[in-house]
Amino acid sequence: MMTDVRVTAPARKWLALSVLMLPVLLVSIDNTALNFAIPQIAQDLSPSAAQQLWIIDAYPLVLAGLLVAAGSLGDRIGRRKLLMIGATGFAIVSVVAAFSPTAEVLVAMRALLGLFGATLMPSTLSLLRSIFLDRAQRRLAIAIWATGFSVGSAIGPVVGGLLLTQFHWGSIFLIAVPILIPLLVLAPFLIDESRDPNPGPIDVIGVVASMVALGGLAAGIKRLATHGIDAFAIAVLLLAVVAGWVFVRRMLRSENPMLDVRLMKIPEFSGALMINLLSVVALTGFLYWVTQHLQLVTGLSVFDAALVLVPGVLAIVLSGLLVVRVVKRFPPGPVVGIALSISMLAYALMLFAGKDIEVWAILSFFALLGIGIGAAETLSNDIVIASVRPEKAGAASALSETAYEFGAVLGTTLLGGLLTAVYRGSLVLAEDLDQAHADAAFETLGGAATVAEEIGGDTGAQLLLQAQHAFDEGATAMSGAGVVLMIGAVLIAFIALRRAKA
Repeated sequence: MMTDVRVTAPARKWLALSVLMLPVLLVSIDNTALNFAIPQIAQDLSPSAAQQLWIIDAYPLVLAGLLVAAGSLGDRIGRRKLLMIGATGFAIVSVVAAFSPTAEVLVAMRALLGLFGATLMPSTLSLLRSIFLDRAQRRLAIAIWATGFSVGSAIGPVVGGLLLTQFHWGSIFLIAVPILIPLLVLAPFLIDESRDPNPGPIDVIGVVASMVALGGLAAGIKRLATHGIDAFAIAVLLLAVVAGWVFVRRMLRSENPMLDVRLMKIPEFSGALMINLLSVVALTGFLYWVTQHLQLVTGLSVFDAALVLVPGVLAIVLSGLLVVRVVKRFPPGPVVGIALSISMLAYALMLFAGKDIEVWAILSFFALLGIGIGAAETLSNDIVIASVRPEKAGAASALSETAYEFGAVLGTTLLGGLLTAVYRGSLVLAEDLDQAHADAAFETLGGAATVAEEIGGDTGAQLLLQAQHAFDEGATAMSGAGVVLMIGAVLIAFIALRRAKA
């Protein structure tokens, strides 16, 4: 009877989609909203460079490690039920995070937000699979979903910037409450429960292995980016590889696996996941740079810096929706490849722009980046979700979300880490600067700006100028890495997706 209701009541479907968009926007906003707040947090909580990256990355790191397990749990206990549990926990922890007294507490709260965020995301995409049975309707729904995800990432800094003009940095966490209350009220009425009718026994070893593999891989990569090659990083990565091998082996032997890893042998499926990951790396890496550059190098206010990102947000929205019409006439592979080539052009232009990039140029770069990513995210998610049986939609959705969250981690960890490394290598400080101020200036550009303000005079002005030039050197290196990443994504699109069907 429920299936008939969905078929004959399209208005209810789209109302359900609008409710499911709430956690999508929230989780993606939470990935990037802190970017504009980092300078204020640096002044208020005085985090080290490593803690600053952890404040940003603790959330997606935990999220990435738990997504597959959470997706399987939703298939088992009910996706709507898991969505409600996650929304409640996310709202409560957000309030606590808003009033964190130290950097350590904020990192811990970000980790808990990642835990509850992991219960939200697989549920939303897998519920779309059960709500929209028609492929054309589902593709449009996924386009809106993917657009919401990309837009959430892009408007995170905008929302954060607007809030920070009037309120304390903790306000960016409190936005979770008014967003999640409508979800908790409306979801029981608009969204039918959905689960795997034959989930099989709980694979405890498989669940633990997936968590260790994904979490260990993310943590190991982050350790390499912040500390270089050391014994701890190698040990964590080896543990992740072993856990991944155990997970894959168990899934291949299981008659009813929580995740059909054989799907990875399908070029379209694995290619779509890689494109998802690389697109988000490019987006979050750019946002990590631009939010600091606009405030600390260009000198814009938080509000004005947020406005610079608006055209890029609109580009993501429009390209994500228009690509649904384009693939009715052209194959998805070339469409994604061409779209990502536009994103690659953004990084290439940024690479050759050199120092002192004008605001209009930054606006243009982000718009070009958004055109490609909006289209690529829509089609890659559609390919992933269409490749599995409806009862396994949760686990497949979790894989897509895992690629997204690893992209968020790699964007700030690898591209942001590369930027920071070059910044430190390029920064030349006055010899008479005391050690405490020198250490703070070397940590981050925000730290250098704070030191320059404390010192004042010509010495402070010279320090800030040196730090800004060093930051621009790091941006050039980051842009080169971005070009390489996008070239890889373009090649994957043309090769792996060449047989993908519209």
